Amino acid sequence: MTEDVDHDFPRTIGRPATGALVHAGYTRLSQLDGVPARDVLALHGVGPEAVRLLQEALAAQGMRMP
Repeated sequence: MTEDVDHDFPRTIGRPATGALVHAGYTRLSQLDGVPARDVLALHGVGPEAVRLLQEALAAQGMRMP
């Protein structure tokens, strides 16, 4: 399912985290800019490591997940 959705999340976050983000309606890293980390962490399948990797990817593009 997740494989069929066009997204630009880092592969390193893993399938469960990617699936959780897609299921929640996120398909672009830029959509997470400004979204609190605690909200992303609350998604079933997203753990602290995935949040850290997403924060790093956002920071590399001048965005942030507070």
